[in-house]
Amino acid sequence: MTRSTLRLSLAAALLLGAQAAAAQAPSSARASVAVAALSAPAPATAVPVQPRRLQLRSELMLSRDLVSFGDLIAGLSADAASIPAFRAPALGETGTIQVARIVEAARAAGIITSASELEGSGAAQVVVTRAARRLLASDIEEAVKTGLQERYGVDARAFALTLDGGAPSVAIEPELIGDAVVSDLTYDARSRRLQARISVPGSMAMRLKPVRVAGQLVETVEVVVPRRAVARGETLGKADVLVERRPRDGQANDLIGDPRAATDKVATRALMAGAPLRAGDLRREEIIAKGDLVTLVYESRGLTITMRGRASEAGAMGDVISVTNPQSKRVLHGTVSGPGRISVQASSAGTVAAAP
Repeated sequence: MTRSTLRLSLAAALLLGAQAAAAQAPSSARASVAVAALSAPAPATAVPVQPRRLQLRSELMLSRDLVSFGDLIAGLSADAASIPAFRAPALGETGTIQVARIVEAARAAGIITSASELEGSGAAQVVVTRAARRLLASDIEEAVKTGLQERYGVDARAFALTLDGGAPSVAIEPELIGDAVVSDLTYDARSRRLQARISVPGSMAMRLKPVRVAGQLVETVEVVVPRRAVARGETLGKADVLVERRPRDGQANDLIGDPRAATDKVATRALMAGAPLRAGDLRREEIIAKGDLVTLVYESRGLTITMRGRASEAGAMGDVISVTNPQSKRVLHGTVSGPGRISVQASSAGTVAAAP
C-alpha cells in the first residue's frame, strides 16, 4: 500500500506541473504580440493629391491651316494633342479664339470635363498667327523684268515698273523659297504697258488665287541720296550716301549721279534721307577760314620762299583765295594746297631774278 500511494502522489505532482506550464504559455505569447504591436510605427496620415491643371497658351504661330488641341493646350497626351480643333487664319493673317469656345470644344472632344481643368492666366482669348512669306514689290518687279528679257528681249534695267494701284499684298507658304516668275505676259513696246500673272513654283495659295498685275515701264536715272538725315554744315562720308534709280520725268537737271561728287562734301542745308541730292546742296569742305593765319609758299626752279599771311576769304582744297601780307599790306592770290598752306605761283609773286 505504501508503494502504491507513493506512485499516485508522484503522478499527481507531474500532472499539476504540466497544467501550470500550459497555463503560462498563452500568457507569454500574448505578451509577445502586445510588444510587437506597440513597437510598430504608426501609419502616416494620407495627403490628398491635387490634380495638375492643363496650361492654355496665350498666343501661337502656325504654319498649318488647322489648329489642334495640342497647339492650344500644353501637357496633353499625343493622341489628344493631335485632334483638330479650329481652322487657322489665312496665310500671313492673325486671328483670335475665345477661351470659352476652346473650353466648349475640349469638353465636346472629351479632353476635359470642366473649365477648372485649364489654367489660362485670366486671358479671354488666344491669339493665332499663320506664318507666311510675303512677296515684296521688288520681287514682282524683278520677275517682270526677267520675263521681258526672256520673252521680248527688253533690257529693263534702266526702267522702273509702276504698277496700277500699287504692288499687291501677296502671302505664300513660308517653306517656299523659290523666286517669283511671270506667265501670260503681254507687252506693248510703244506705250511700254504690260500685263502679267505672277506665281511661285509650288504655291497652292497662288494657284487657288492667281495674282495678276498691270503697269508700265518708266525710264529712270541714277541719283545720289543720303542714307540718313544730314544737318547743315555736316560733312558726308562714303557710308552716308547711296545710288538709287528714280524716274527721269519730273527730276531736276542738276541732280548728282556720281557718289564721288558727294563724298567729303559739306551740306549747305538740312538734307532729308532718300531725297535726291542736287549740286547746290553740297560744297567742298573749307580747310581755311576767313582771317586764318596761313603760310604762303613760293616754289620755282629749286627756290622755295615762305612767308606768313592772313586769309582774306575762306577756301577749300584747290580753291584760289586772296591772302594779305600783314607787313607790306600786299594782297596775293594763291591756291589752297593744305590746311593753313597757300601755294603761290610765279605769276602771282612776281619774277625772281636769276642768279648770275
